[in-house]
Amino acid sequence: MSENRHGQAPLPTEAELEILQILWSRGPQTVREVHGALRNKQTVYTTVLKQMQVMKEKGLLERTERYRSHVYAAKQPREHTQQRLLTDLLQRAFSGSAKSLVLGLLSSRPVSREELAEIKQAIRKFEEDAK
Repeated sequence: MSENRHGQAPLPTEAELEILQILWSRGPQTVREVHGALRNKQTVYTTVLKQMQVMKEKGLLERTERYRSHVYAAKQPREHTQQRLLTDLLQRAFSGSAKSLVLGLLSSRPVSREELAEIKQAIRKFEEDAK
């Protein structure tokens, strides 16, 4: 397994993240099922197969056998990977400033009233938990 210095699998690439999104939303899948679900229908089956084999070696996927077919699943839950990606982005692009990240996000695109209400509620919960 290819782990980083913290004993974790490396962060997924954009293409790997697309495969992980499919596995998180649909559950364990064969390569053929993932290939059929990919947005880029131009990607050939053997490319998806190789990519998923590499992802297994990197520790991003786990593989089991079902009726003589290999079935792949994400090794970590979506939330875990999102947290790692966010932490990496926070450090690399925002010098560790959560304030800059949140303000940059809120000003980068329109946010619905419902979404803003949920964000405010989450902030209140974080404040209560910090007491």
